[in-house]
Amino acid sequence: MKIANETKIGILTALAITCLILGYNYLRGNDVFSSTRKFYVIYDRVDGLTISRPVLVNGFQIGRVARLDLQPDHKIKARLDISSDLEIPKNSIAEIQSPDLLSGKAIVLKLGNSSEMATEGFVFSSSIEASIMESLNPLKDKAASALVRLDSVLTGVNNILSPAFQSSVQSSFKSVEATMKNIENTSTKFGTSADRLNAIMANVESITQNLEDNNDKINSALANIDNITDQVAKGNLQETLLNTSKTMAAVNAVMTKIQKGEGSIGLLLNDDQLYNNLTKTSADLDKLMVDFRLNPKRYVHFSMFGKKPKNYSESDSTKK
Repeated sequence: MKIANETKIGILTALAITCLILGYNYLRGNDVFSSTRKFYVIYDRVDGLTISRPVLVNGFQIGRVARLDLQPDHKIKARLDISSDLEIPKNSIAEIQSPDLLSGKAIVLKLGNSSEMATEGFVFSSSIEASIMESLNPLKDKAASALVRLDSVLTGVNNILSPAFQSSVQSSFKSVEATMKNIENTSTKFGTSADRLNAIMANVESITQNLEDNNDKINSALANIDNITDQVAKGNLQETLLNTSKTMAAVNAVMTKIQKGEGSIGLLLNDDQLYNNLTKTSADLDKLMVDFRLNPKRYVHFSMFGKKPKNYSESDSTKK
């Protein structure tokens, strides 16, 4: 059977168109001969996301963005064709990210920890990664603030670097130079004194070594002195205690005799008759002195002609 040329051209044209379509879809990431599962995500904005962009999990592509449809509420509904058999938890998040600076946007699935797995047609939660410019906004504000502060610092530096300040700085450097020279001179003197100090320390070390060598003798001498001191202290203390005991015994004996009425002090303290006699004697002596003052002639008589003295009686003294 002979095939017409027109038929051959038509078959070749159809095959060419089919190869072109398949190649185009392959280049766009579409796998025509594999089955896919369809999932959906709703975004407030897509920020440059386009159809056929990859869907990634941990950097590995598991699907692509099949469609982007604008909804009546101005939100964008994206359809994800997942060709992998990977089970995706329902609480997973589909985030729009920029994998690198040169490539476009992609959707990264952040897998959740839910035990329930998403089935075909499930709508995932969405999020959008902050762009580089948005991330740099805080840095831009901080940089502007830093520039303002730097300008203030530079202005202060310009004010400080005045001729008067420069003159003060030069004077300060001269003072520092003079101080360093004084320190150098002091160090030289200290070096000379250090030699003397080393000699003194050597002598001290020698004395210390001698003391260490004679440590036993010193300890023995101190022990002897300690024993002698103890003996003297003990001897004096014993003698003192003995004398005190004898004195107290004598005092007790005297007090006992006084309490018994023995001796003059005992009789004086314990004999009532002696006390009464002493009282009476004192009264008579007082009367005698009064009478002697009032009648001296009664006791002292002087006469040139031999006149007899007058006799006085106790009643006369009483009358006067």
